[in-house]
Amino acid sequence: MTTTGYLITIDGPGCAGKSTLTQLVVDRLAQVGLPALATTEPSKGPAGRLARHHTAMFRGYALACLVTADRYHHLETEIQPALNSGTIVVCDRYVPSSHVLQILDGVGPDFVTQINAHATPPDLAVILTCDEAELRRRLTIRGSHGRFEDDPRITLAETRLYRDVADMLARNGIPVLLLDSTKHDADFLARQVVTSIQTLRSPTHQ
Repeated sequence: MTTTGYLITIDGPGCAGKSTLTQLVVDRLAQVGLPALATTEPSKGPAGRLARHHTAMFRGYALACLVTADRYHHLETEIQPALNSGTIVVCDRYVPSSHVLQILDGVGPDFVTQINAHATPPDLAVILTCDEAELRRRLTIRGSHGRFEDDPRITLAETRLYRDVADMLARNGIPVLLLDSTKHDADFLARQVVTSIQTLRSPTHQ
């Protein structure tokens, strides 16, 4: 077995269940004796807080650069040290979200690809999908976390673009797990993710 950890990323539209799934996966990994860390992007660092709480102020290319700057700092200060220690890092949002949200914000896809080119690729990219009507129902109950969740048209476009991103990741050789949170509960989805992680750890994948 390798002593290097694995980077697992969980992306999808707002209210698809990413945060809940991230924590459940880490809890289940701990239950089977695997060291795991739950983290999120934008991160809790200075640039991450700025990006997360000021989407009304920063837009387009400025926001894309801020999110990516936070990503590289997050990798340097938290993610990579954890991976080097053998920890499985489960990250709520990563590069796939930039390929959706920044492009919806008017940034060219080539630019998003270029500025994220040096980000550590995930060992498994989990993409959550969900029925658009169900997403809007959940958003109505939970409330918006920023301008990307304010417009119902964005929710519809997000769902389509995340499926496109899943295809792009697969073409680039990154293992992808596409899960639908419309009808499946978080416990069921967490079991699917943990099973996929255990497959990554099997001797045939070393």
